[in-house]
Amino acid sequence: MKKNLIFVSILVICFTLVGLSGCSSTKAQKVVIYTNADVEAVQAMEKSLNTAGYSDKYVLKSFGTSELGGKLMLEGDKIQANLITMSSFYIDSSQKKNNMYENLDFTTNAIEKYPSFYTPILANTGSIFLNTQVMKEKGLTMPTSLKDLSKAEYKGLVSIPNIMSSSTGWLMVQAIISQYGETEGKDILHNIIVNCGANLEAGGSGPIEKVRVGEVAVGFGLRHQAVQDKVSGKPIDYVDPIEGNYSLTESIAVVKKSDSATTKLAQEMAKIIITKARGDLIKTYPVALYKGENISNLNKPSNSKKFSQPLTVELLQKHIDFFKSAK
Repeated sequence: MKKNLIFVSILVICFTLVGLSGCSSTKAQKVVIYTNADVEAVQAMEKSLNTAGYSDKYVLKSFGTSELGGKLMLEGDKIQANLITMSSFYIDSSQKKNNMYENLDFTTNAIEKYPSFYTPILANTGSIFLNTQVMKEKGLTMPTSLKDLSKAEYKGLVSIPNIMSSSTGWLMVQAIISQYGETEGKDILHNIIVNCGANLEAGGSGPIEKVRVGEVAVGFGLRHQAVQDKVSGKPIDYVDPIEGNYSLTESIAVVKKSDSATTKLAQEMAKIIITKARGDLIKTYPVALYKGENISNLNKPSNSKKFSQPLTVELLQKHIDFFKSAK
């Protein structure tokens, strides 16, 4: 009798656990969001979600681009995240390798055509910028091209982002290779790096910070930062190089999971971010991505271009190798 009671008790516990498990599977868990976005973009996304009533329904974690990219490529849909915002080329490459994203279940109204499994949240565009006071003090010629930054007169007075740690540096490498090819381009890039000396920066905002304080005269980085500085009255100007203004987008995607309720919640949050956060995002990253969006003429680069090949992790590695060989 005692053995029978123990057996029955065990059965009751098992059925209870199964029942609880079944109930939990129908209830959405907190959405885990992984992002490589800057602080300003994270704040805009959190504001949009919190205002829409999702403040207690998500957990957001920030990563560097290389770190998050590595996780996407290695872990696939086993990654903890339900929702990611990331450089679009990493999303493309990780989908190709791992088939890890759901198709978005809402209409995006993007200006350009994007794959069904992601849509952009922001875009960054590269340009040359300079400190007008330092240029005048040093008697430097106003540059019109990236090639100009390789001239001897700029030695020790240039700052650029390092492609090995900053995707902003990739914008410059794309422009140089597209305009001059790899042979001449390598010589130009070598001389630019020599002119940088110790001012080869790990982050994309490093060059503008050096130019602002006059530590260097000229740099390459994100165009909108220089535009904002000039408008605010700082002694900063910007130049759209003849090689072109290249851009990178960051996008949002929903990771495939067996938990359909949480995946549905992630889809809702993705829609909130691209519809409600864009008002703040476009102020900080002034590139029109969706129909009906407008930006000032100041924020429209005069020489927008795209690289001739699709941007992928493999192409990035090839260009990193090109950069290393030019040092």
